[in-house]
Amino acid sequence: MATTKSTKPVKAKRKPNPAFMKPMQPDDKLAAVVGSKPIPRSEVAKKLWEYIKKHDLQDAKNRRNINADDALKAVFGGKKQVSMFEMTKLVNGHLS
Repeated sequence: MATTKSTKPVKAKRKPNPAFMKPMQPDDKLAAVVGSKPIPRSEVAKKLWEYIKKHDLQDAKNRRNINADDALKAVFGGKKQVSMFEMTKLVNGHLS
């Protein structure tokens, strides 16, 4: 019984979107969490998650929600709790 090799198309390596790699300046409220230097959006997200994990701010019952401390409450427009998806939208308002 002869077997034939199947040929799979070679996937091109994914290129990062230049818009996400462009350094953005966080405002004062967001700078309290991620630092004041201009950094790409991807790094903002990384630093935000580091902060959330370091301060144990992920909701215990619903892991998709983030409980805000005083620093994050300023970023979240005064909300005590936001979803991960809402957080992204709120954080974008603090970047220029």
